[in-house]
Amino acid sequence: MVTIPEIVFIIISPKNYLIAICFKDLDPKSNLYLLTRYTDVYWYIIILIKMARNTSFIKLEGTLDGLTFYNKDGENVVKTKSSVSKNRIMNDPTYKRTRENMIEFGGASKVAKAFRDAFANVVRLMGDTYLSGRLNRTMKLINKNGSGVRGERDFDVVSMRDILLNFEFNLNDPFNTQFFAPSGLPSINATRDIVTWLVPDFDTDSYLRAPEGATHFKLVLAAGYVDNYVFEKTTETYVPTDELVNGRGDVFYSDAIALGGMVGADTTLTVDMSALGVIPASSALFATVGIVFYQEINSELYVLAQGNAMKVAVTG
Repeated sequence: MVTIPEIVFIIISPKNYLIAICFKDLDPKSNLYLLTRYTDVYWYIIILIKMARNTSFIKLEGTLDGLTFYNKDGENVVKTKSSVSKNRIMNDPTYKRTRENMIEFGGASKVAKAFRDAFANVVRLMGDTYLSGRLNRTMKLINKNGSGVRGERDFDVVSMRDILLNFEFNLNDPFNTQFFAPSGLPSINATRDIVTWLVPDFDTDSYLRAPEGATHFKLVLAAGYVDNYVFEKTTETYVPTDELVNGRGDVFYSDAIALGGMVGADTTLTVDMSALGVIPASSALFATVGIVFYQEINSELYVLAQGNAMKVAVTG
């Protein structure tokens, strides 16, 4: 067993995290070695001082003495283990409201996943880090207005579909800040299986905010379906009322258009999903418009990571 030397003093920065520890009867040059070797002491102190985030050069992942270290969105975070057991949460009458919330949040996550699946071809390209969380919260709002008792309220996506109007896939690059050329909204046909977007000719210098290095862009039209979800008591989970088109969708890209001057012609984009069959009345249709920027290198176009944007433009 290793004996930990006595701590003489601690130096703390203005932001309240540990800078250095000096140990008794040891050469100061040994401190860095000791910080690495005696990580339990170092971590114990830093957790007392700064609970939320670990800003030291020592990065850990895993669980130690009831503390869980993990990386979230590039930050090293520390959290304590819950003192309430899973068994108690799932069975104690005191936690009935908690169980109801858990079931409905699980349902919201399922509905949000159906939306992401419908736009799977563009989510990774257009979506920000918090897209899933923002969708979950939006779907929970739909559930909050659903019929039924707490813990079993349905998700009437069709009736509440407009809550997703203007939903941005990337809050860092809202669509209207990247593309602001005069154009109408996409149109949906009577059978809700064909979506068309007409964009009149426009000046790319005046109506686009292209990221540095961009040489070309493509306009994007995507459409997808999300069905109503109801609570199924036999399985104690949420299920779609009709799975035919739930989570299904398609996307259409324009030809690559060079930046600089007029486009040269109107641009028409069409998403045709008539092959899916008759669209159930319980399925809501969401149509999105977007833009993707490219850089041309040696006659090849490469997608840029910045500036790409998409939003929900119409529902049906």
